[in-house]
Amino acid sequence: DLPSSIIRRLPVRFTYNNNYFNDRYQGIPIGGYTKIFKQLLAGSDVELNVDFIKERHKYINKALKVIFTGTIDSYFDYCFGDLEYRSLRFETETLNTSNYQGVAVVNYTDRETPYTRIIEHKHFEFGTQPKTVITREYPQNWNRTIEPYYPINDNRNQQLYAKYKNLAEKEKNIIFGGRLGEYKYYDMQDTIRSALNLTKEIL
Repeated sequence: DLPSSIIRRLPVRFTYNNNYFNDRYQGIPIGGYTKIFKQLLAGSDVELNVDFIKERHKYINKALKVIFTGTIDSYFDYCFGDLEYRSLRFETETLNTSNYQGVAVVNYTDRETPYTRIIEHKHFEFGTQPKTVITREYPQNWNRTIEPYYPINDNRNQQLYAKYKNLAEKEKNIIFGGRLGEYKYYDMQDTIRSALNLTKEIL
């Protein structure tokens, strides 16, 4: 039931090409995303473990604009029903070997393998550590108590999202962004492009 365009996210290759995509230019921040976000947020007030939905009025009233990147249906108290998402479960293991799979990410697309990919973290930055850490990523059905990762962009959900989008457009100082706020199956570069375009509009 998913749109065929989603398959374009996954390169198919039979080599140990160390790149995740086939794009001419690609990369991740040196030191990883945690490091770059620490730098981006330096000098800002950061509050963790806050339920924005429960305290929305407090934050909306103290800001000229709020960029909401949570699930758009939760913001509106699921008034039209739940949008559907896929979630993930991660199992991380330290192995007593310098190399497990030779590349950062290997996807497993067969029905028999219970996980969808194995990530070997050291290969993102060409690490030379004597041990290696791998993470197996398992698909998981989503419910409201666990983290949503991927919108399910089939016809039913797109029609439901259109109703929430209509409500979102009536909000005065709330901007809905990201995979969950825009209910789009973004790759990272598309997420960043959307954020930069939004920044231009705001400023």
